[in-house]
Amino acid sequence: MSKRIVGPEIEKLIQLLAKVPGLGPRSARRAALHLLKKKEQLMGPLAGAMAEAFDKVRVCSACGNVDTSDPCMICTDPRRDGATVIVVEDVADLWALERAAAMSNVRYHVLGGTLSPLDGVGPDDLTIRQLVERVAAGGVSEIILAVNATVEGQTTAHYITDHLAGFDIKVTRLAHGVPVGGELDYLDDGTLAAALKSRTAF
Repeated sequence: MSKRIVGPEIEKLIQLLAKVPGLGPRSARRAALHLLKKKEQLMGPLAGAMAEAFDKVRVCSACGNVDTSDPCMICTDPRRDGATVIVVEDVADLWALERAAAMSNVRYHVLGGTLSPLDGVGPDDLTIRQLVERVAAGGVSEIILAVNATVEGQTTAHYITDHLAGFDIKVTRLAHGVPVGGELDYLDDGTLAAALKSRTAF
């Protein structure tokens, strides 16, 4: 058993930080030490911001985004007509697409993951039924499936497409292939194959 060199409060802080994605035990110790050194400038404001977020952040009942209001700011934005809905796996994907600002008049639908029988994730664990209900309610003309190009992502996309087959809407997906600024020599075989299949007129 390793000798304890810090109090239980600090140990608890380290253990909680280690649960944050991207932070292992060593990184968590460094982060905790930095916070403790900057108690007034950083730790206090951070604790306040986290407490406020805990109290005020909600999951949008319409799309699944997280915000301080329900419905969220995207769903209540009058500049977005809702005719085009982008389906994403997670809120992080929604935020990434918003940062790209490629389409400013769309709304979103967060699935909450992908179908993964091996991990025990089935259709009822995601918001696929709610998506179908949104389409059935009318007003949607296109669904853009912006799921990851993984086996689970593509399985989920096919499942959703099958369940939307009876509606008079267009179902599209993101193009897969060579990224902007990418060099062919550095790309994997799957990406190159997808790029060839998704080729467009020049």
